[in-house]
Amino acid sequence: MNKIKEFFIGFKHGQKLFGESLSVIVNTLLLIIVYIIGVGLTSIFAKICKKHFLDLKPINKESYWEEFNLSKKPLEEYYRQF
Repeated sequence: MNKIKEFFIGFKHGQKLFGESLSVIVNTLLLIIVYIIGVGLTSIFAKICKKHFLDLKPINKESYWEEFNLSKKPLEEYYRQF
């Protein structure tokens, strides 16, 4: 009877280790796939459309602050933007 109990305790421990190892592998693969689809395709699409999300070009100015000029559009267009 004692040997059967030890077998099931060892079996339970082995199943737990197997499940943890399997979850590490599956989670890693899923995160890689999501990263490639999410970030990779966004990057490729942005490069095709020539979209730059950050202005990384060096500017020869005294300041890097952007001018906030409300005279470009009428003030009424800023009230209902969405």
